[in-house]
Amino acid sequence: MPSILVIDDKESMRTMLSDVLTDEGYQVDAASGGKEGLDLARVKGYDLAITDMKMPDVDGLEVLSGLKNLDNDMSVIIMTAYGTVETAVAAMKSGAYDFVTKPFDPDHLTVIVERALENRRLLAENSLLREELAQSLGFSEIIGQNEKMKDVSRLIQKVAGSDTSVLLQGESGTGKELFARAIHNLSPRRDKPYVAINCAAIPRELLENELFGSEKGAFTSSVARKMGKFEIANNGTIFLDEIGDMDISLQAKLLRVLQQKCFERLGGNKSVSVDVRVIAATN
Repeated sequence: MPSILVIDDKESMRTMLSDVLTDEGYQVDAASGGKEGLDLARVKGYDLAITDMKMPDVDGLEVLSGLKNLDNDMSVIIMTAYGTVETAVAAMKSGAYDFVTKPFDPDHLTVIVERALENRRLLAENSLLREELAQSLGFSEIIGQNEKMKDVSRLIQKVAGSDTSVLLQGESGTGKELFARAIHNLSPRRDKPYVAINCAAIPRELLENELFGSEKGAFTSSVARKMGKFEIANNGTIFLDEIGDMDISLQAKLLRVLQQKCFERLGGNKSVSVDVRVIAATN
């Protein structure tokens, strides 16, 4: 039975919502203010919270923030008698599932509650499926049952969900590219491009062209604009193997991509924006 927390300083509203939601088969707790509601949520986990916006002690946006800190997947519905577009936008940006203006039809609210709980269920299902698929999706080609390998695998699953850059260190032949691909496959970018390039295998003067592309006429044989690996990997992941062998001037250009997410093609002066996760490896 899904559990719902109702937070409102008006007793009549708390009673009405508790009765309606209980009749729908939900387990309901009610709090008379934001502080009491957050205290309850710390002690007992809830699938959904419905909170008023304007309350004497803690307002709805603060309650929303506190609830999300406790459980980021909890669905939260904001209610207010002072509905404005600005307030609704602020609530949704802060992570609210939906925003309703008083007075509202209880039947309409129950529909929103059903959808919010379904969203919560799908989030939990997705998280479980990602864990179950980790072996087949990310580690099918990685062999090893010793504790160090298991520790590395756990760490990879942990960093895969973030969007931070990753540096893999290890001797040649230890499977750094397999781990790089596993990170990509387990990440939110899994359905976007994965592009790998060996920085040690390409001369410096050609590597810049490979990574960042070039404009028509940038050099003698440049008869058309060429997209570099960063553009091809846009919204996905680029794996830079043997990055320690990259020329220092190219490393400076790479640093700009990491910091500012943009670069210029060879022979061009127009800034190209990209959203690429960088995974690099060195021995």
